Amino acid sequence: MIIRYIYIRLNRIVPFIILGVMSFIVACSDSASEILTPNKVDPIENEEPEVMTNDKVEGIDFFLPNIDLNNWKVTLPIGNPSEVEPPEILDYANNETLQEFMFNDSTDGSLVFYTYPGASTRNSSYSRTELREQMVPGSNNTNWTFKEGGYMRGKLKMDDISKDTDGKYHRTIIMQIHGRLTNAQRDLIGEDDNNAPPVLKIYWNNQRVRVLRKVLKDVDVNDRDILKTNAWTDEGHWFSNEVGFDEFQLEVKVSEGKMEVVLNQDERLVFDDIHMQKWGVFENYFKAGNYLSTTDDGSFSRVKYYELEVSH
Repeated sequence: MIIRYIYIRLNRIVPFIILGVMSFIVACSDSASEILTPNKVDPIENEEPEVMTNDKVEGIDFFLPNIDLNNWKVTLPIGNPSEVEPPEILDYANNETLQEFMFNDSTDGSLVFYTYPGASTRNSSYSRTELREQMVPGSNNTNWTFKEGGYMRGKLKMDDISKDTDGKYHRTIIMQIHGRLTNAQRDLIGEDDNNAPPVLKIYWNNQRVRVLRKVLKDVDVNDRDILKTNAWTDEGHWFSNEVGFDEFQLEVKVSEGKMEVVLNQDERLVFDDIHMQKWGVFENYFKAGNYLSTTDDGSFSRVKYYELEVSH
């Protein structure tokens, strides 16, 4: 009778014991899972994980621009005006003449071009801190034609620029293709220098990029008069995307009878008409930098270049 009583009691108790043991095991398993599984941790109670990048490498947060100056000279807004050619320009950081106008910003790896109204070239009333391509370092006498072709690419930004009395930003030329007369052409039209019009001017203008290219006033002009500056006039074009004070990329591609300007790899202006075909009569050279288009008192502009490359 006693044995039967114990058996009945055990039958009633054991299931509860087993159930309790199983509950304990499950609870322990859940606890272990919470400890071992990262996504169980409340993100609010933990700091954001560190993001490792490769951006900061050179010189421990010290950066330099990616620009080869072996084939460039620079014109400054001082002197008559002053110019610095290769090889002196290669040591621009230690050149006292250049230090105010052309210098590195090591915080972002840019080459800064700073200018204000001052000395200008004989064919302009505006001042510049601007690079001029020299295919042969130290010489302006070797240049290229559209038939030979050319390519220029730059990464740059407007860092700062003054405003006029109406509160509008001044404008500055950031890239050019400038024409040049050969000695024979110069003598043919009776000029005293080799200057020819710039077929391309690219402006930073009110936070957008504006392109001016040359077109003939008369496409039937003769072979002599086509060499004269007054045979050509400007035709303007705007890129639709605003660049503001952010970094952007410009590409200029030239081939026989064709000129193309590309903004940020996705917006382009293509010129491949009679005017570009006729332009083939001129030699050319690239320019890049900061050519301020005002003489207002107190005006200035500061353009940053991160990359600049040219090929032919």
